[in-house]
Amino acid sequence: MVEVIFDEKFKELFSKIKDNSIKIKIIKQVEKIKINPEIGKPMRNVRKGTRELYIKPFRLSYEYFRDKNVVYILDIYHKDEQ
Repeated sequence: MVEVIFDEKFKELFSKIKDNSIKIKIIKQVEKIKINPEIGKPMRNVRKGTRELYIKPFRLSYEYFRDKNVVYILDIYHKDEQ
């Protein structure tokens, strides 16, 4: 398993989510990332080096550093704000 570090922006946005069922889905996806950090879709162009997971209706953005065995959870944003 990898170490997971949460960005301050993610923590702030996560705390603003009012729907508990969505929070639970996000937590479950973070657990999956811990087990297999390459599960997310690799991004290209400006966001190269990051990966994303779709958690309806949000996208969870993270970065995986294989050499350090660390995952940084960067952001969570609405699919339409892409």
